[in-house]
Amino acid sequence: MKRLALILVALLLCSISSYAQTTHFDNEVLNYKVMFKWGLVQKQAGRATLKLASSNDKFVATLYARSEPWADHFYSLRDTLISTMSKTDMLPTRYERIAHEGGSYARDIISISRTGNLFTGESLRYRRKKNAKTTTSSTISLSAQGPTVDLLSVFYYLRAIDFNSISPGYSKTINIFSGKKKELLNIKYHGIEKLDLDGKSYQTYRISFTFTTDGAKKSSDDIDTWIWTNSSHIPLKLEGKLKVGKIRCLYINH
Repeated sequence: MKRLALILVALLLCSISSYAQTTHFDNEVLNYKVMFKWGLVQKQAGRATLKLASSNDKFVATLYARSEPWADHFYSLRDTLISTMSKTDMLPTRYERIAHEGGSYARDIISISRTGNLFTGESLRYRRKKNAKTTTSSTISLSAQGPTVDLLSVFYYLRAIDFNSISPGYSKTINIFSGKKKELLNIKYHGIEKLDLDGKSYQTYRISFTFTTDGAKKSSDDIDTWIWTNSSHIPLKLEGKLKVGKIRCLYINH
């Protein structure tokens, strides 16, 4: 559930070398329910709210995620992600993650800078294990060649792409900074699919993505995402596997 909590919302697909912003963002609030499915069992395990606020030449995105009371007995989760992005290209300049998961505490603050095609990040990390009284801290330096996002800004950066210029089967890999390392995010576009959600039908772009390390080792199972084909490019559904069952994140259209 931890990986999926970090990527609860939007996704994906782009040709990074030919960036063309087709979705023009403004202040918005998106709400999601997180469903746990195992065989015939389907139950809401959590919820998330994603907010975007405009501030001069920047956007500030905030994701709040929490587990439901019944799920707290198995794994309590209260996560907040904050990303500050440039309006010109939706690339981040600062990323923060505050997590209370299973009784432990973690906080990552990454300051991101860019020189030409080189992206660097200074990550300040705080950790406190379950039942521990002291909090430890450490600093890690990150670097990557080419466009680099964090676990929240990636959603907006990729929502802004012209999906109609991409053919089914297209794939692309970009850099992503987490708190302690640089990973690679591989994105694959599968084409347009109809999605039935809460009694309504939507035309969507279906995308799958995978996290890998530099050595091409998978760090998560594939995750599928369905993005609304209208001008908003709102992610409507995200599905990923757990050790037991699946997690589905579903958009709540009020």
